Amino acid sequence: MKAAVFYEPGVIKVREWPDPVISGDEVLIRVMAAGVCGTDLHIFDGAEGASECYPPVILGHEFAGIVEGTGPDVKHVRIGDHVTADPNRGCGVCPECQRGRYHFCPDMFATGVTGDGGFARYAKVREEQVYKIADAVPFEEAAMCEPLSCCLHGIEQAKISPGDTVLVIGGGTIGLLMVQLAHLAGAGTVIVSEPVEKKHALARKAGADYCINPEKATPFDLIAEKGIPGIDVSIECVGRADTMQDALTYVSRGGHVLFFGLTPPDAEIPVRPFDVFRKELTITSSFVNPHTMGRAAALISSGKLILSDLISDRLSLDEIHQAFKIRGKNGKMMIFP
Repeated sequence: MKAAVFYEPGVIKVREWPDPVISGDEVLIRVMAAGVCGTDLHIFDGAEGASECYPPVILGHEFAGIVEGTGPDVKHVRIGDHVTADPNRGCGVCPECQRGRYHFCPDMFATGVTGDGGFARYAKVREEQVYKIADAVPFEEAAMCEPLSCCLHGIEQAKISPGDTVLVIGGGTIGLLMVQLAHLAGAGTVIVSEPVEKKHALARKAGADYCINPEKATPFDLIAEKGIPGIDVSIECVGRADTMQDALTYVSRGGHVLFFGLTPPDAEIPVRPFDVFRKELTITSSFVNPHTMGRAAALISSGKLILSDLISDRLSLDEIHQAFKIRGKNGKMMIFP
């Protein structure tokens, strides 16, 4: 099969690769669409992913396709099913897995990071990782199930209450998923802070009530102008130290702050405990997607989310090198093997 194989930082080669061989409870998926994640870019640059990466390996942990084959122990998945896959699975026996926190498993396996993933004609996963998608859902939307599942976990951590005012920092793909989920969680007002003003129209289409350019105005300016009582929840979706500092600054007393964006491992921000104490802040974070993939698949199948509009670059497998040059600056990048 044709595959995009990662060999070392900065080196991905499109070449012929052995077809996956399935056995036991494994499922063979013909990949129809695979999203390019920030993690793929980090690994390409030589940084760490959520799991260990052992090149040569086929990257791509956000993918969807059609079931091409099933092992003899597969019970519920059928050839021809339209599916997506949760890339992450724990060992099942360590203390973290036994507590239901497989995303903290020290031996967590991630399809497309630890082992071969979706930047190829075929991918194999265990049946426990497979989630069915309605046949009417475009494969490029189904491939967004994994990032959506991560956002679902983040939204749960953010503790949005009905009527809350939510500030989403960053108007990229993740930020616009968060906008939609915040409304579904009951937010009364959602504000997007994004310096690239051409992204504001899409943010409003996704449900943002207000958009600001942080280089021209602050959330404080907006809430004063519009008479908004304050920001109850701030969600950082950029992954920079300065925007994480902003998330702490703009949230009101008694508020929740969610650090969702992935910073470099050595990034630091100054935090004054007295300010956290005085404002009685809850600061939390979100790591991958424990137990949310099924709900993400159901939400995508429902058709209630704007997804295809978030995809800006559609590339063939032979064009995958362009993805590592574009680096998601326009929106979601999707590969069609």
